[in-house]
Amino acid sequence: MKIIVDLNVLLDVLQQREPHYMHSAAVLSLALNGKIEACLPGHAITTIHYVVSKATSTLKADLAIDWLLAHFDIIALDKSALLYARNLSIDDFEDAVVASLALRSQCDYVVTRNIVDFEQAPVLAILPGQLLILIEEKLSDR
Repeated sequence: MKIIVDLNVLLDVLQQREPHYMHSAAVLSLALNGKIEACLPGHAITTIHYVVSKATSTLKADLAIDWLLAHFDIIALDKSALLYARNLSIDDFEDAVVASLALRSQCDYVVTRNIVDFEQAPVLAILPGQLLILIEEKLSDR
């Protein structure tokens, strides 16, 4: 199973945001343990650096980026992805870009806490907790 992780899920973990931290961290752990393939949208990396450096320090932001780059595939953003995103019926452009990158990379799901904005996306959006249930069901079917 291949997923793209939306920025809000990453920030839940990096900023230990409750009550979302546990499910979001479990999703990232699945990727780290090789149970799923998880990708990050390229533009999320710069946003994470900015947010973490403002909330803590540049050093912590650098360490967060190094950790993400060591453990996750990054989906590059280019003109064609942006053009495709502009043609999607998604009001939030950043969400449209994530959906565009998910489709390009043949992801099975967009994992986000913002599923309402992805209702028109070409790739199904699910909550972190929903992904955990799906993985558990697949493992129990074996």
